[in-house]
Amino acid sequence: MIVVMLGFGMIIPILPFYIKSFGASGRALGALMAPYGLLQFLFAPFWGSLSDRYGRKPILMIGVLGNALAQVLFGLSSALWMLFAARALAGILSSANLPTAIAYISDSTSREERGGGMGIIGAAMGIGMVLGPGLGGVLAARSLSTPFFLASALSMAALLLIYFVLPEPHRDIEKAKSGKIVGLQLGSLWGALRSPLGVLFLMSFLLTFALSNFESIFGLYASDQYAYTPQQVGGLLTVIGLISAAMQGVATGPLTRRYGEVNVIRVSLLSSAVAYVLLTQARSTWQILAAVCYFVFSNSLINPAVSSLISKRTTSGQGAAMGANNSFQSLGRVVGPLWAGNMYDVYYNLPYLSGAFLMLLGFGVSVKALSEEPSEQVKQPSQ
Repeated sequence: MIVVMLGFGMIIPILPFYIKSFGASGRALGALMAPYGLLQFLFAPFWGSLSDRYGRKPILMIGVLGNALAQVLFGLSSALWMLFAARALAGILSSANLPTAIAYISDSTSREERGGGMGIIGAAMGIGMVLGPGLGGVLAARSLSTPFFLASALSMAALLLIYFVLPEPHRDIEKAKSGKIVGLQLGSLWGALRSPLGVLFLMSFLLTFALSNFESIFGLYASDQYAYTPQQVGGLLTVIGLISAAMQGVATGPLTRRYGEVNVIRVSLLSSAVAYVLLTQARSTWQILAAVCYFVFSNSLINPAVSSLISKRTTSGQGAAMGANNSFQSLGRVVGPLWAGNMYDVYYNLPYLSGAFLMLLGFGVSVKALSEEPSEQVKQPSQ
């Protein structure tokens, strides 16, 4: 996950400038980010179910290989439609990575260690985001397409690591093989929202909406409002990744054990809303840095805490459960960039002000509907 996210992180600071080179606007930038999330939404449950049936390792290899191919196509693109095609390919194949990796952690940890395990996955992704943006910004000075080719090479390195180093986790193989392979079933997802697990899926959606709403437009925002270069955007995103990795890797386990996942989620949602508002008021470099760091500090704990609760409270296969959770996260990655791109063209602060409102809404829902200890372990609706 470090290597995969390193490649992903290299692309984020240059994508707005890449889009501008094709003469596109904020709306096009948001639209370019959306197909990836939409196809993740459609395919993640399928890959999660396959990983339950055939094992985590081969499905991870498919996801990483797909990411490598998509990055090459991105770097070779000479027209806007080719960028969309590359993002679509990435969404179909690389959607296998995260739900399978989280299911791997679920297979390998006890219930007491689950929150810390999810934090480690988040920290691994954060480390990639620490190193990636700064490296991408430096490489962009040579050519805007160079980071895409290096990202592909890194994904191929990850493929070799998985094949030669990663062991298949111990699972009940016979039980897994007896289950059906299923893909996305909209009726089941709607039923899941109405089940006791529904509020957790809603939290996953809000988290990814907030992050994609922030990330998808930030490079364009910084370029237009503060005249930032790709190198400056990359440097700032490096600081963001460092904070995120530290919080998820070091703080998630102790905080969830001491205060519980639900309290961590509530505080993080409320703090994220405040951070959004502060970001719209930032003017100097230090104010921008402080507001962005506070946002990441607040937001970085939500995903591991939510994933941990879903893992604890489902009795279905971990791969299928995490695939369903990833579908709701993918919806956030669809809605977030589309919303941010369109709102940015209306008023540059509107994406972040609306994000603050949704975080407050999520906090209210968590207070009203999310309990710390369920009366009994709930079962995810069959898919």
